[in-house]
Amino acid sequence: MAIYTRTFNQEDFSTPRKAADTVKRKALEFGADAVGIGNIERWAGAPLQMDPKQIMPECKSIIGMVFRVERGSLRGIEEGTYFSNYSAMGYGGITYLYMPLTVINLSKFIEDNGAEAIPMGHQSDWRGIDNEGFARENYSRPVREGQATPDVMIQLRIAAYLCGLGEIGFSKMFLSPQFGPRCRVGIILSDLELEPDPIYNGPKLCNRCMACVRACPGHAFSTEKTVKVNLGGREVEWSDLNMGKCGFAFVGAKHSGVEQKTSYLEGNPESVPGEWSPFYRKPHNLYNTGQAVCGARGCTRACMISLEARGVLQNTFRQKFRRRPEWRVDWSTGPKYSKGTVFRNKKAGAVDAD
Repeated sequence: MAIYTRTFNQEDFSTPRKAADTVKRKALEFGADAVGIGNIERWAGAPLQMDPKQIMPECKSIIGMVFRVERGSLRGIEEGTYFSNYSAMGYGGITYLYMPLTVINLSKFIEDNGAEAIPMGHQSDWRGIDNEGFARENYSRPVREGQATPDVMIQLRIAAYLCGLGEIGFSKMFLSPQFGPRCRVGIILSDLELEPDPIYNGPKLCNRCMACVRACPGHAFSTEKTVKVNLGGREVEWSDLNMGKCGFAFVGAKHSGVEQKTSYLEGNPESVPGEWSPFYRKPHNLYNTGQAVCGARGCTRACMISLEARGVLQNTFRQKFRRRPEWRVDWSTGPKYSKGTVFRNKKAGAVDAD
């Protein structure tokens, strides 16, 4: 028996159009839900620490891929009964497992045919800037004069926009015409020249309805202060998101202003659970960062509900998402456990809470 191996240089990459068509078909085959291509020229003027050419100086093309967050992974939080599924399956599972496998396999396919490819399935925790774009002091230094410090972070939502995959909404969330905010983004950098797709110019997705602003439990969105950037020759604007407020509400925490005997969030002695959290203390992390107790109440769920009501998304459903009144937890009162809830009694074993 002979050794079995992959075949090399079998695809017709003779023209940018043929290569792009083949690569995009493979991306869908490997698991992406949508795929688009941007040429490197669209990143001209990118900040030093976000410039793809700092990673691959010969980069010619960036392949952007959308991976849907299943609507059903938000169902448990919408009902208030199953929070870990969104963090595990709709968040960490996609970001750390499913998406990396797809971009790795597509990168292997490209490299099988003689071009170099860098798979990026999520942003590395090693990045040289924080989540507001500022360099981390005393962390790393450039290895050559004029270069960025490691690690460069390519802004994935901007990459998706420049690859023609959709819009950036007022919430700063990336909105795809298929799924709205219900998606994650993976990219590949390549020195292969691929025919680029036009920047999205389809039906308007974000109409500034401000559902995200009203529903955000952390009040993280400013309606007055915005960020304006030029992307691919177009002006794009979004709310100047307060990341501190977002991060605090994200894990279910609320400021009380008074030191607590037992705080909700470790390291924040005056933190208490917000009315959007049913937990006495913040649950432990899943997949390092998956801890979305707020369940993207404003930026994803409220936005998705608005987009679906307008009928602008391609992925449609037989039933509307919100089928019961939105819940809130009243932490000023004691808990009322439903019949059938079972606790362990130290003396008598298991007892039923009526």
